[in-house]
Amino acid sequence: MNIPVSVTVITKNAAATLERCLNSVAWANEIIVVDSGSTDNTLQIATKLAHKVEHKDWAGYGAQKRYAVSLATYDWVLSIDADEWLSEELANNIQLTLNENSLHVGYKFNCCNYFMGCWLRHGEGYPDPHLRLFNRRYGNWQDLPIHEQVIVNGIIGKLTGDLFHQSALSLETYIAKQNNYTQVQANLLWKQGIRTNMLQLILRPFWRFIRFYILKLGYLDGIPGLVHISIGCFNTFIKYAKLYELQTQIKS
Repeated sequence: MNIPVSVTVITKNAAATLERCLNSVAWANEIIVVDSGSTDNTLQIATKLAHKVEHKDWAGYGAQKRYAVSLATYDWVLSIDADEWLSEELANNIQLTLNENSLHVGYKFNCCNYFMGCWLRHGEGYPDPHLRLFNRRYGNWQDLPIHEQVIVNGIIGKLTGDLFHQSALSLETYIAKQNNYTQVQANLLWKQGIRTNMLQLILRPFWRFIRFYILKLGYLDGIPGLVHISIGCFNTFIKYAKLYELQTQIKS
């Protein structure tokens, strides 16, 4: 028995990567694209390759992805981003696994990140597992503005094969995205009642470097690995610096 799968993708100005993404899931029974106001060729590509194309004003990553899941026809949903695409091995394993009887309600698989012309294979860049294939009767995306995850109530399996990820076409655009992310993260921490101090500003970036660059062998990825973790540690520092700024603004 072939179990049908719906694929969901959220987009905004993703023309540079969307065709590759959608072609990697052309085997799916249904492809859904939810766009939040693209001004490039994203909609033309989506209309050509997807079964459903819908518009939704930007509501945050979690809310946007939950809306896309709500449009799915089938219970099993594969949710990927426009700058991601499936390896042939992963695509085959998804189809084979869902055709077997299983008690699993979701599956994780590794994400392989492309950065500065290099596939990162250590540190933060790999294996970087994510839960992206799930039965929506048992779970969904968290309604968070950033760093959202799929939460399911049941047994989670693991699939072999990689989900490839190219988060930015250049270092300049990558750094620009991080500045926006850290502001959203700081605002979220503030709303959650989390506060910071000088000790956290010092120790959190330091521990991130030790954990991923040293303990998880990020140094084996050469200069791209060093740049990747350096930006990551700076992001941690800036996130908490922005949180501290919110604290001082409220006090004043």
